[in-house]
Amino acid sequence: MARSDLLVSLVRAGAAGDRSTLASTVEAIVAEERARSHNILADRLQRALQSVPVATSNQTTRLQSSGRDFIIEREPRLRLNDLVLSLPAERLTHQLIEEQNRADLLRAQGWQPRHRVLLSGPPGNGKSSLAEAIAEAIAVPFLTVRYDALVGAYLGETNARLSRLFEYVRTTPCVLLFDEFDAIGKERGDIHETGEIKRVVSFLLMQIDQLPSYVIAVAATNHAELLDRAVWRRFQMRIEMSPPDLPRATRLLDQCFSSLLRESEVSSKFIAERMKPTNYSEILDFYQNVRRRHILAQGSESLRQTISYELELWNTRLKPGIDGTDSRSTTSQTRRSQTRSAQTRKRKIRLD
Repeated sequence: MARSDLLVSLVRAGAAGDRSTLASTVEAIVAEERARSHNILADRLQRALQSVPVATSNQTTRLQSSGRDFIIEREPRLRLNDLVLSLPAERLTHQLIEEQNRADLLRAQGWQPRHRVLLSGPPGNGKSSLAEAIAEAIAVPFLTVRYDALVGAYLGETNARLSRLFEYVRTTPCVLLFDEFDAIGKERGDIHETGEIKRVVSFLLMQIDQLPSYVIAVAATNHAELLDRAVWRRFQMRIEMSPPDLPRATRLLDQCFSSLLRESEVSSKFIAERMKPTNYSEILDFYQNVRRRHILAQGSESLRQTISYELELWNTRLKPGIDGTDSRSTTSQTRRSQTRSAQTRKRKIRLD
């Protein structure tokens, strides 16, 4: 776009209070100035964009109070080093963080950092934790969407709330997490869904498309198969958060117990093998159970005894399968299948 056109667009956006157009225009000017090595001017433009509200003070206050109703803001505490990720997930996450931290260099060449991420996989494998760790790594607020406040009962109400939500998050760099994204991003071709839900999905996808690159939108789902087909192409990064294999489970247990296991003869690998297929959340639950019991024992039993006791309890409890199915239900189905197979063999023997 020509310089004159950028200036005209800047004035129009400022007069109309259009934050999205204003931000994109300023970013284009900043990129142009950096390409000319005018870094001081580019820095001043960016600071001005972040510090000066587009709307009047009353409008800004009203926007923030209404938009904040639909999110939960938390200070990110988890770090990437606290997580145990698969190699593809780790590499993609580092790419995202590097692009955000060096966004000026990309914009100077006419590119934008990637900022739309889809996390999928069974529950308990770190999707929400990864979103929080990304926010901590780039030092921005961590926002989680509240569906209970967002979804309305009347026609058009949800879209109006979505509009206020996105207007609010555009005002500052942040990580915006849509947890359980399949609850709002369902397949529009589903005949059982109402026309209102289909309109909400269409509006949601349009709003995600228009987010500026300093807002990182993270959608997390346990049921990727339920998502609308158009959702997939909206997200520039798609990361599969798979359950831990033995080496990763061992590594997480090493992080949890750290120096404690030196007091016993039990290794992290031994514990991981006895816990059988599980997820990261359950490994943390097991560690917390061991620590509570060991503290309450006050030296009356060794750490080895505590771990052995908890492992016995752990393997007798009802646990969901890796794919989210009930292990008891799966076992019952297997037994019924085995019984039917045995009956079929008996009938064949009688016929022979």
